[in-house]
Amino acid sequence: MFRANPQKPFKGPHQKTQRATAGADVDKAPGAVIFIHGRGASANSILPLARDLDAIDFHLVAPQANHNAWYPYSFLMPTEKNEPGLSSGLQAIADIIIDLETKGMTKEQIILCGFSQGACLASEYVARHPARYGGLIAFSGGLIGDSVNADNYNGSLNNTPFFIGCSDIDPHIPVERVHDTAEIMEKLDAAVTKKIYPGMGHTIIADEVEHAKKIIEAVRSR
Repeated sequence: MFRANPQKPFKGPHQKTQRATAGADVDKAPGAVIFIHGRGASANSILPLARDLDAIDFHLVAPQANHNAWYPYSFLMPTEKNEPGLSSGLQAIADIIIDLETKGMTKEQIILCGFSQGACLASEYVARHPARYGGLIAFSGGLIGDSVNADNYNGSLNNTPFFIGCSDIDPHIPVERVHDTAEIMEKLDAAVTKKIYPGMGHTIIADEVEHAKKIIEAVRSR
């Protein structure tokens, strides 16, 4: 299983793309939000979500997927089918976190936020690289693979706030995977808030935004 190694960074398709940034400078921001877009979207298209989340005073950064997709197939396929995109996407997140830490920001100031394929990638990154982050926000996503096994993830998230929200009939995200993801994150010592919304589409709704804003405000208030 791929885990980012600063001494031997993974080189793949997403290392050739440009990040989008907005918000405050790193040295003036209370924290950073890494926004990870979904399939078919872009870094620039997800950054405006920061306004809905009341996070425009944060440093905002979004990696860009090569050809607008982090991996080619469903996140429910065996992980090897989605390589090298999957590992390259995980490395793209690692590269941003390393860069933020180099500039003086701690992981406790960093929030990862993704939608759909981006939520899956963000969740997988945090589970594979447990630490105390500012938070993880997963809008309609879950851990990646044809099955997920808690034994594959080791370490502690040290009470990292984790919000995961999804429809009970999402056409892309089986609700069982949402439950499995929340359970594994709890075993990794995350502070999990899970919300399943009856009949919701593959989208982000106001109640999810309110839960996400609490995570952002907690980092701002540190």
